[in-house]
Amino acid sequence: MSRINKNVILALLTLTSSAFLLFQLYYYKHYLSAKNGAGLSKSKGSRIGFDSIQWRAVKKFIMLTTSQNVPVFLIDPLVLELINKNFEQVKNTSHGSTSECNFFCVPRDFTAFALQYHLWKNEEGWFRIAENMGFQCLKIESKDPRLDGIDSLSGTEIPLHYLCKLASHTIHLVVFHERSGNYLWHGHLRLKAHVDRKFVPFRKLQFGRYPGAFDRPELQEITVDGLDVLIPKDLMHFLEEIPHSRFIECRYKEARAFFQQYLDDNTVEAMMFRKSAKELLQLAARTLKKLGVRFWLSSGTCLGWYRQCGIIPYSKDVDLGIFIQDYKSNMISAFQDAGLPLKHKFGKVEDSLELSFQGKDDVKLDIFFFYEETDHVWNGGTQAKTGKKFKYLFPKFTLCWTEFVDMKVHVPCETIEYIEANYGKEAKCYILSRPFRTTFWTRLADFPLKLENNRDVRNGSQARGNGLAEFS
Repeated sequence: MSRINKNVILALLTLTSSAFLLFQLYYYKHYLSAKNGAGLSKSKGSRIGFDSIQWRAVKKFIMLTTSQNVPVFLIDPLVLELINKNFEQVKNTSHGSTSECNFFCVPRDFTAFALQYHLWKNEEGWFRIAENMGFQCLKIESKDPRLDGIDSLSGTEIPLHYLCKLASHTIHLVVFHERSGNYLWHGHLRLKAHVDRKFVPFRKLQFGRYPGAFDRPELQEITVDGLDVLIPKDLMHFLEEIPHSRFIECRYKEARAFFQQYLDDNTVEAMMFRKSAKELLQLAARTLKKLGVRFWLSSGTCLGWYRQCGIIPYSKDVDLGIFIQDYKSNMISAFQDAGLPLKHKFGKVEDSLELSFQGKDDVKLDIFFFYEETDHVWNGGTQAKTGKKFKYLFPKFTLCWTEFVDMKVHVPCETIEYIEANYGKEAKCYILSRPFRTTFWTRLADFPLKLENNRDVRNGSQARGNGLAEFS
Protein backbone atom coordinates (compact mmCIF):
# COMPACT_ATOMS: atom_id res chain seq x y z
CA MET A 1 0.00 0.00 0.00
CA SER A 2 2.82 2.31 0.89
CA ARG A 3 4.51 1.41 -2.41
CA ILE A 4 1.34 2.22 -4.39
CA ASN A 5 0.96 5.56 -2.66
CA LYS A 6 4.55 6.44 -3.52
CA ASN A 7 3.98 5.59 -7.20
CA VAL A 8 0.80 7.68 -7.29
CA ILE A 9 2.55 10.59 -5.66
CA LEU A 10 5.46 10.29 -8.12
CA ALA A 11 3.05 10.22 -11.07
CA LEU A 12 1.20 13.26 -9.76
CA LEU A 13 4.46 15.15 -9.31
CA THR A 14 5.54 14.24 -12.84
CA LEU A 15 2.18 15.36 -14.24
CA THR A 16 2.29 18.59 -12.27
CA SER A 17 5.85 19.34 -13.39
CA SER A 18 4.95 18.67 -17.02
CA ALA A 19 1.91 20.94 -16.77
CA PHE A 20 4.03 23.70 -15.23
CA LEU A 21 6.64 23.32 -17.97
CA LEU A 22 3.95 23.54 -20.66
CA PHE A 23 2.57 26.65 -18.96
CA GLN A 24 6.04 28.23 -19.01
CA LEU A 25 6.42 27.45 -22.71
CA TYR A 26 2.96 28.92 -23.43
CA TYR A 27 3.76 32.02 -21.36
CA TYR A 28 7.02 32.54 -23.17
CA LYS A 29 5.51 32.05 -26.62
CA HIS A 30 2.35 34.12 -26.23
CA TYR A 31 3.45 36.83 -23.82
CA LEU A 32 7.17 37.42 -23.74
CA SER A 33 7.65 36.83 -27.47
CA ALA A 34 4.82 39.21 -28.34
CA LYS A 35 6.17 41.72 -25.87
CA ASN A 36 9.57 41.65 -27.52
CA GLY A 37 8.20 41.82 -31.05
CA ALA A 38 9.19 38.31 -32.14
CA GLY A 39 7.54 37.01 -35.27
CA LEU A 40 6.33 40.41 -36.56
CA SER A 41 6.91 41.21 -40.20
CA LYS A 42 9.81 43.45 -41.03
CA SER A 43 7.51 46.04 -42.63
CA LYS A 44 6.13 46.78 -39.19
CA GLY A 45 9.55 46.81 -37.56
CA SER A 46 11.18 44.62 -34.95
CA ARG A 47 9.14 45.52 -31.87
CA ILE A 48 10.45 45.55 -28.34
CA GLY A 49 7.56 46.72 -26.18
CA PHE A 50 6.38 49.56 -24.04
CA ASP A 51 9.17 48.95 -21.54
CA SER A 52 11.82 49.61 -24.22
CA ILE A 53 14.28 52.43 -23.61
CA GLN A 54 13.32 53.95 -26.99
CA TRP A 55 9.66 54.36 -26.04
CA ARG A 56 10.45 55.52 -22.50
CA ALA A 57 12.91 58.15 -23.76
CA VAL A 58 10.41 59.47 -26.31
CA LYS A 59 7.61 59.51 -23.72
CA LYS A 60 9.73 61.40 -21.23
CA PHE A 61 10.83 63.89 -23.89
CA ILE A 62 7.23 64.54 -24.97
CA MET A 63 6.20 65.01 -21.33
CA LEU A 64 9.02 67.55 -20.97
CA THR A 65 8.20 69.53 -24.12
CA THR A 66 4.45 69.48 -23.45
CA SER A 67 4.88 70.76 -19.89
CA GLN A 68 7.09 73.60 -21.15
CA ASN A 69 4.92 74.43 -24.20
CA VAL A 70 7.77 73.65 -26.59
CA PRO A 71 6.12 72.81 -29.96
CA VAL A 72 8.42 70.07 -31.24
CA PHE A 73 7.49 67.86 -34.18
CA LEU A 74 8.73 64.45 -35.24
CA ILE A 75 11.19 64.36 -38.16
CA ASP A 76 12.80 60.95 -37.63
CA PRO A 77 12.88 59.34 -41.10
CA LEU A 78 12.68 55.73 -39.87
CA VAL A 79 9.64 56.35 -37.65
CA LEU A 80 7.95 58.65 -40.18
CA GLU A 81 8.32 56.04 -42.93
CA LEU A 82 6.65 53.44 -40.70
CA ILE A 83 3.84 55.88 -39.88
CA ASN A 84 3.41 56.71 -43.56
CA LYS A 85 3.12 53.02 -44.50
CA ASN A 86 0.55 52.38 -41.76
CA PHE A 87 -1.14 55.78 -41.66
CA GLU A 88 -4.72 54.49 -41.74
CA GLN A 89 -3.97 52.28 -38.74
CA VAL A 90 -2.37 55.20 -36.89
CA LYS A 91 -5.20 57.58 -37.78
CA ASN A 92 -7.80 55.18 -36.37
CA THR A 93 -5.94 54.67 -33.09
CA SER A 94 -7.13 56.89 -30.25
CA HIS A 95 -4.98 57.96 -27.33
CA GLY A 96 -4.09 55.09 -25.01
CA SER A 97 -6.04 52.46 -26.97
CA THR A 98 -3.07 50.66 -28.49
CA SER A 99 -1.88 47.43 -26.91
CA GLU A 100 1.24 47.10 -28.99
CA CYS A 101 4.23 49.39 -29.51
CA ASN A 102 4.71 49.43 -33.27
CA PHE A 103 6.68 52.59 -34.07
CA PHE A 104 8.74 54.20 -31.31
CA CYS A 105 9.93 50.78 -30.09
CA VAL A 106 11.81 49.96 -33.27
CA PRO A 107 15.49 49.45 -32.30
CA ARG A 108 17.60 52.52 -33.12
CA ASP A 109 20.09 54.83 -31.39
CA PHE A 110 18.30 58.14 -32.00
CA THR A 111 14.86 59.66 -32.38
CA ALA A 112 14.87 63.00 -34.20
CA PHE A 113 12.51 65.88 -33.42
CA ALA A 114 12.58 69.46 -34.67
CA LEU A 115 11.71 72.85 -33.26
CA GLN A 116 11.21 76.24 -34.88
CA TYR A 117 13.52 78.42 -32.82
CA HIS A 118 11.40 81.58 -32.96
CA LEU A 119 8.64 79.67 -31.10
CA TRP A 120 10.93 78.67 -28.22
CA LYS A 121 10.31 80.95 -25.26
CA ASN A 122 12.29 79.37 -22.41
CA GLU A 123 15.37 77.66 -23.79
CA GLU A 124 17.58 77.76 -20.68
CA GLY A 125 14.79 76.69 -18.32
CA TRP A 126 13.95 73.76 -20.57
CA PHE A 127 17.57 72.64 -20.57
CA ARG A 128 17.72 72.53 -16.76
CA ILE A 129 14.42 70.64 -16.44
CA ALA A 130 15.60 68.07 -19.00
CA GLU A 131 18.67 67.32 -16.89
CA ASN A 132 16.53 67.10 -13.74
CA MET A 133 14.40 64.47 -15.50
CA GLY A 134 17.45 62.29 -16.07
CA PHE A 135 18.56 63.41 -19.53
CA GLN A 136 22.21 64.16 -20.23
CA CYS A 137 22.13 66.98 -22.76
CA LEU A 138 24.69 68.39 -25.17
CA LYS A 139 24.08 71.74 -26.83
CA ILE A 140 25.67 72.51 -30.21
CA GLU A 141 26.02 76.18 -31.16
CA SER A 142 27.66 78.00 -34.04
CA LYS A 143 27.77 81.40 -35.73
CA ASP A 144 24.58 82.64 -37.32
CA PRO A 145 25.25 82.61 -41.10
CA ARG A 146 22.44 85.11 -41.66
CA LEU A 147 24.65 87.73 -40.00
CA ASP A 148 27.89 86.96 -41.84
CA GLY A 149 27.45 89.99 -44.04
CA ILE A 150 27.22 92.32 -41.03
CA ASP A 151 30.57 93.06 -39.37
CA SER A 152 29.20 93.95 -35.94
CA LEU A 153 27.01 90.83 -35.68
CA SER A 154 28.93 88.18 -37.61
CA GLY A 155 30.18 86.44 -34.45
CA THR A 156 26.74 85.93 -32.88
CA GLU A 157 26.14 82.27 -31.99
CA ILE A 158 22.82 80.46 -32.17
CA PRO A 159 21.74 76.96 -30.99
CA LEU A 160 21.69 74.40 -33.79
CA HIS A 161 21.25 70.98 -32.17
CA TYR A 162 20.45 69.41 -28.80
CA LEU A 163 21.37 65.81 -28.02
CA CYS A 164 19.58 64.55 -24.91
CA LYS A 165 20.55 61.05 -23.82
CA LEU A 166 18.51 58.80 -21.52
CA ALA A 167 20.36 55.55 -20.81
CA SER A 168 21.26 54.13 -24.23
CA HIS A 169 18.80 56.17 -26.32
CA THR A 170 19.26 59.76 -27.49
CA ILE A 171 16.72 62.36 -28.55
CA HIS A 172 18.15 64.55 -31.30
CA LEU A 173 16.42 67.94 -31.30
CA VAL A 174 17.17 69.77 -34.55
CA VAL A 175 16.71 73.53 -34.21
CA PHE A 176 15.15 75.06 -37.33
CA HIS A 177 15.69 78.76 -37.99
CA GLU A 178 13.61 80.97 -40.27
CA ARG A 179 15.25 82.32 -43.39
CA SER A 180 14.15 85.27 -45.48
CA GLY A 181 12.90 83.02 -48.28
CA ASN A 182 10.12 81.74 -45.97
CA TYR A 183 11.77 78.37 -45.47
CA LEU A 184 13.40 76.58 -42.54
CA TRP A 185 17.14 75.99 -42.17
CA HIS A 186 19.22 73.89 -39.79
CA GLY A 187 22.96 74.08 -39.29
CA HIS A 188 25.87 71.71 -39.53
CA LEU A 189 26.50 69.70 -36.36
CA ARG A 190 30.17 70.56 -35.93
CA LEU A 191 31.80 69.45 -32.68
CA LYS A 192 34.07 71.84 -30.84
CA ALA A 193 37.41 70.73 -29.41
CA HIS A 194 36.21 70.17 -25.83
CA VAL A 195 33.22 67.94 -26.75
CA ASP A 196 33.36 64.26 -25.79
CA ARG A 197 33.43 62.38 -29.11
CA LYS A 198 32.06 59.28 -27.38
CA PHE A 199 28.98 61.00 -25.93
CA VAL A 200 26.81 59.42 -28.65
CA PRO A 201 27.58 57.64 -31.96
CA PHE A 202 27.58 60.91 -33.90
CA ARG A 203 28.16 59.22 -37.27
CA LYS A 204 24.73 57.57 -37.06
CA LEU A 205 22.87 60.90 -36.88
CA GLN A 206 20.39 61.48 -39.70
CA PHE A 207 20.58 65.27 -39.48
CA GLY A 208 23.55 67.60 -39.07
CA ARG A 209 26.13 66.10 -41.40
CA TYR A 210 25.64 69.27 -43.40
CA PRO A 211 23.29 72.28 -43.22
CA GLY A 212 19.81 71.63 -44.57
CA ALA A 213 16.85 73.58 -45.95
CA PHE A 214 13.19 72.56 -45.87
CA ASP A 215 9.88 74.01 -46.93
CA ARG A 216 7.94 75.21 -43.91
CA PRO A 217 5.71 72.19 -43.12
CA GLU A 218 2.09 72.32 -42.07
CA LEU A 219 1.76 70.13 -38.97
CA GLN A 220 -0.89 67.73 -37.70
CA GLU A 221 -1.28 65.97 -34.35
CA ILE A 222 -1.63 62.19 -34.23
CA THR A 223 -1.37 59.48 -31.57
CA VAL A 224 1.54 57.08 -32.05
CA ASP A 225 2.07 54.20 -29.62
CA GLY A 226 -0.12 56.00 -27.09
CA LEU A 227 1.81 59.28 -27.38
CA ASP A 228 0.48 62.51 -28.91
CA VAL A 229 2.98 63.93 -31.40
CA LEU A 230 3.08 66.52 -34.17
CA ILE A 231 4.21 65.38 -37.62
CA PRO A 232 4.39 67.06 -41.06
CA LYS A 233 0.97 66.88 -42.69
CA ASP A 234 2.45 66.08 -46.10
CA LEU A 235 4.59 63.15 -44.98
CA MET A 236 5.64 62.05 -48.45
CA HIS A 237 6.91 65.52 -49.36
CA PHE A 238 8.88 65.87 -46.13
CA LEU A 239 10.45 62.41 -46.49
CA GLU A 240 11.42 63.24 -50.08
CA GLU A 241 13.05 66.47 -48.92
CA ILE A 242 15.39 64.83 -46.39
CA PRO A 243 17.94 63.22 -48.77
CA HIS A 244 17.97 66.35 -50.97
CA SER A 245 18.09 68.99 -48.24
CA ARG A 246 21.79 69.91 -48.35
CA PHE A 247 22.31 73.68 -48.15
CA ILE A 248 25.33 75.85 -48.96
CA GLU A 249 25.68 79.49 -47.99
CA CYS A 250 26.58 82.34 -50.24
CA ARG A 251 30.17 83.49 -49.63
CA TYR A 252 29.26 86.63 -47.70
CA LYS A 253 32.78 87.53 -46.62
CA GLU A 254 34.17 87.19 -50.13
CA ALA A 255 31.25 89.25 -51.47
CA ARG A 256 32.06 92.03 -49.01
CA ALA A 257 35.71 91.94 -50.08
CA PHE A 258 34.61 92.10 -53.72
CA PHE A 259 32.55 95.23 -53.13
CA GLN A 260 35.31 96.83 -51.11
CA GLN A 261 37.53 96.55 -54.16
CA TYR A 262 34.87 97.19 -56.81
CA LEU A 263 32.10 99.51 -55.75
CA ASP A 264 28.60 98.20 -56.27
CA ASP A 265 26.64 99.69 -59.14
CA ASN A 266 23.88 101.69 -57.48
CA THR A 267 22.72 103.61 -60.52
CA VAL A 268 18.99 103.81 -61.17
CA GLU A 269 19.43 101.58 -64.21
CA ALA A 270 21.23 98.88 -62.19
CA MET A 271 18.70 98.99 -59.37
CA MET A 272 15.81 98.70 -61.82
CA PHE A 273 17.44 95.71 -63.51
CA ARG A 274 17.99 93.93 -60.18
CA LYS A 275 14.35 94.48 -59.28
CA SER A 276 13.11 93.20 -62.65
CA ALA A 277 15.49 90.21 -62.60
CA LYS A 278 14.36 89.24 -59.10
CA GLU A 279 10.69 89.42 -60.12
CA LEU A 280 11.42 87.36 -63.23
CA LEU A 281 13.24 84.71 -61.17
CA GLN A 282 10.35 84.56 -58.70
CA LEU A 283 7.85 84.13 -61.54
CA ALA A 284 9.98 81.43 -63.18
CA ALA A 285 10.34 79.59 -59.86
CA ARG A 286 6.57 79.62 -59.26
CA THR A 287 5.89 78.39 -62.79
CA LEU A 288 8.41 75.55 -62.59
CA LYS A 289 7.19 74.55 -59.12
CA LYS A 290 3.65 74.14 -60.47
CA LEU A 291 5.07 71.91 -63.19
CA GLY A 292 7.09 69.91 -60.66
CA VAL A 293 10.35 70.77 -62.44
CA ARG A 294 13.57 71.34 -60.48
CA PHE A 295 15.99 73.98 -61.70
CA TRP A 296 19.20 75.68 -60.64
CA LEU A 297 20.99 78.97 -61.16
CA SER A 298 23.27 78.75 -64.17
CA SER A 299 25.80 80.81 -66.12
CA GLY A 300 25.92 84.50 -65.15
CA THR A 301 23.17 84.19 -62.54
CA CYS A 302 25.14 81.42 -60.79
CA LEU A 303 28.31 83.52 -61.03
CA GLY A 304 26.52 86.49 -59.46
CA TRP A 305 25.44 84.32 -56.53
CA TYR A 306 28.91 82.84 -56.04
CA ARG A 307 30.95 86.00 -56.51
CA GLN A 308 28.84 88.76 -55.02
CA CYS A 309 25.76 87.12 -53.43
CA GLY A 310 23.51 88.97 -55.80
CA ILE A 311 22.49 89.73 -59.36
CA ILE A 312 25.14 91.06 -61.74
CA PRO A 313 23.52 94.35 -62.79
CA TYR A 314 24.80 94.39 -66.38
CA SER A 315 24.05 90.76 -67.30
CA LYS A 316 20.64 91.66 -68.80
CA ASP A 317 19.16 88.19 -68.32
CA VAL A 318 18.36 85.43 -65.82
CA ASP A 319 19.95 82.04 -66.50
CA LEU A 320 18.53 78.72 -65.28
CA GLY A 321 19.55 75.09 -65.80
CA ILE A 322 17.20 72.09 -66.04
CA PHE A 323 17.98 68.42 -66.66
CA ILE A 324 16.41 67.33 -69.94
CA GLN A 325 14.64 64.39 -68.25
CA ASP A 326 12.65 66.96 -66.26
CA TYR A 327 11.40 68.73 -69.39
CA LYS A 328 7.61 68.89 -69.71
CA SER A 329 5.80 69.22 -73.03
CA ASN A 330 3.58 71.97 -71.60
CA MET A 331 6.50 74.03 -70.30
CA ILE A 332 6.38 76.68 -73.04
CA SER A 333 2.62 77.17 -72.70
CA ALA A 334 2.97 77.37 -68.89
CA PHE A 335 5.45 80.25 -69.18
CA GLN A 336 3.31 81.96 -71.79
CA ASP A 337 0.27 81.66 -69.50
CA ALA A 338 2.40 83.26 -66.77
CA GLY A 339 2.96 86.29 -69.01
CA LEU A 340 6.34 85.36 -70.51
CA PRO A 341 6.19 85.06 -74.31
CA LEU A 342 8.66 82.74 -76.04
CA LYS A 343 11.49 84.71 -77.65
CA HIS A 344 13.77 81.94 -78.94
CA LYS A 345 13.74 78.17 -79.15
CA PHE A 346 16.98 76.52 -80.22
CA GLY A 347 17.57 72.80 -80.76
CA LYS A 348 15.28 69.90 -80.02
CA VAL A 349 14.42 67.94 -76.88
CA GLU A 350 16.79 65.17 -77.96
CA ASP A 351 19.38 67.64 -79.25
CA SER A 352 20.61 70.74 -77.36
CA LEU A 353 17.30 72.36 -76.37
CA GLU A 354 17.44 75.96 -75.18
CA LEU A 355 14.49 78.27 -74.45
CA SER A 356 14.37 82.03 -74.02
CA PHE A 357 11.38 83.97 -72.70
CA GLN A 358 10.88 87.70 -72.71
CA GLY A 359 10.27 89.30 -69.33
CA LYS A 360 9.37 92.86 -68.44
CA ASP A 361 11.76 95.79 -68.97
CA ASP A 362 13.70 93.90 -71.64
CA VAL A 363 14.98 91.28 -69.13
CA LYS A 364 15.27 87.85 -70.70
CA LEU A 365 14.88 84.40 -69.09
CA ASP A 366 17.26 81.83 -70.59
CA ILE A 367 16.71 78.14 -69.79
CA PHE A 368 19.52 75.73 -70.66
CA PHE A 369 18.76 72.01 -70.73
CA PHE A 370 21.47 69.63 -69.55
CA TYR A 371 22.06 66.12 -70.89
CA GLU A 372 23.65 63.45 -68.69
CA GLU A 373 26.31 61.10 -70.02
CA THR A 374 28.25 58.40 -68.19
CA ASP A 375 31.03 60.65 -66.91
CA HIS A 376 29.87 64.19 -67.69
CA VAL A 377 26.90 66.40 -68.52
CA TRP A 378 26.51 68.88 -71.33
CA ASN A 379 24.18 71.52 -72.63
CA GLY A 380 23.86 72.79 -76.16
CA GLY A 381 24.07 76.32 -77.43
CA THR A 382 23.32 77.95 -80.75
CA GLN A 383 25.06 81.08 -81.99
CA ALA A 384 22.19 83.29 -83.10
CA LYS A 385 24.09 85.01 -85.94
CA THR A 386 25.52 81.89 -87.60
CA GLY A 387 23.24 79.09 -86.42
CA LYS A 388 26.27 77.09 -85.31
CA LYS A 389 25.67 74.65 -82.48
CA PHE A 390 28.03 74.15 -79.59
CA LYS A 391 28.35 71.68 -76.74
CA TYR A 392 29.27 73.01 -73.31
CA LEU A 393 30.79 70.21 -71.25
CA PHE A 394 30.56 70.04 -67.45
CA PRO A 395 31.78 67.55 -64.86
CA LYS A 396 28.93 65.74 -63.15
CA PHE A 397 27.43 67.71 -60.28
CA THR A 398 24.80 67.48 -57.58
CA LEU A 399 22.33 70.13 -56.48
CA CYS A 400 22.30 72.03 -53.20
CA TRP A 401 19.88 74.57 -51.83
CA THR A 402 21.01 78.12 -51.22
CA GLU A 403 19.48 81.53 -50.58
CA PHE A 404 19.49 84.06 -53.39
CA VAL A 405 17.57 87.36 -53.49
CA ASP A 406 15.38 86.14 -50.60
CA MET A 407 14.56 82.85 -52.32
CA LYS A 408 15.40 79.20 -51.69
CA VAL A 409 16.87 77.97 -54.96
CA HIS A 410 19.24 75.28 -56.22
CA VAL A 411 22.84 75.77 -57.29
CA PRO A 412 25.44 73.15 -58.23
CA CYS A 413 27.06 71.94 -55.00
CA GLU A 414 30.37 71.78 -56.86
CA THR A 415 30.02 75.45 -57.74
CA ILE A 416 33.59 76.41 -58.62
CA GLU A 417 33.99 73.39 -60.92
CA TYR A 418 30.72 74.34 -62.60
CA ILE A 419 31.83 77.95 -63.10
CA GLU A 420 35.23 76.87 -64.42
CA ALA A 421 33.52 74.55 -66.91
CA ASN A 422 31.23 77.38 -67.98
CA TYR A 423 33.88 80.10 -68.35
CA GLY A 424 37.21 78.26 -68.46
CA LYS A 425 39.91 77.72 -65.84
CA GLU A 426 42.05 80.43 -67.42
CA ALA A 427 39.24 82.88 -66.78
CA LYS A 428 38.83 81.87 -63.13
CA CYS A 429 40.87 84.65 -61.57
CA TYR A 430 39.35 87.22 -63.87
CA ILE A 431 35.69 86.40 -63.43
CA LEU A 432 35.94 85.77 -59.70
CA SER A 433 37.94 88.86 -58.85
CA ARG A 434 36.55 91.70 -60.95
CA PRO A 435 33.40 92.69 -62.80
CA PHE A 436 33.16 92.42 -66.56
CA ARG A 437 30.73 93.74 -69.12
CA THR A 438 31.71 91.80 -72.25
CA THR A 439 29.47 89.24 -73.89
CA PHE A 440 29.81 85.51 -73.37
CA TRP A 441 31.33 84.99 -76.82
CA THR A 442 33.93 87.70 -76.21
CA ARG A 443 34.89 86.12 -72.89
CA LEU A 444 35.50 82.78 -74.61
CA ALA A 445 37.64 84.51 -77.21
CA ASP A 446 39.62 86.27 -74.50
CA PHE A 447 40.26 83.01 -72.66
CA PRO A 448 40.66 80.11 -75.14
CA LEU A 449 40.28 76.67 -73.59
CA LYS A 450 43.17 74.36 -74.38
CA LEU A 451 42.43 70.66 -74.74
CA GLU A 452 44.69 67.61 -74.67
CA ASN A 453 45.28 67.80 -78.42
CA ASN A 454 46.20 71.49 -78.00
CA ARG A 455 43.39 72.61 -80.30
CA ASP A 456 41.11 75.49 -79.41
CA VAL A 457 37.59 74.10 -78.91
CA ARG A 458 36.12 77.29 -80.37
CA ASN A 459 37.45 76.19 -83.76
CA GLY A 460 35.11 73.22 -83.82
CA SER A 461 37.29 70.44 -82.45
CA GLN A 462 35.81 67.51 -80.57
CA ALA A 463 35.82 68.28 -76.85
CA ARG A 464 37.76 65.89 -74.62
CA GLY A 465 37.28 67.59 -71.29
CA ASN A 466 35.51 70.56 -69.80
CA GLY A 467 34.86 73.19 -72.43
CA LEU A 468 33.10 73.93 -75.67
CA ALA A 469 32.84 72.00 -78.93
CA GLU A 470 30.96 72.64 -82.14
CA PHE A 471 28.76 69.78 -83.29
CA SER A 472 26.21 69.14 -86.01
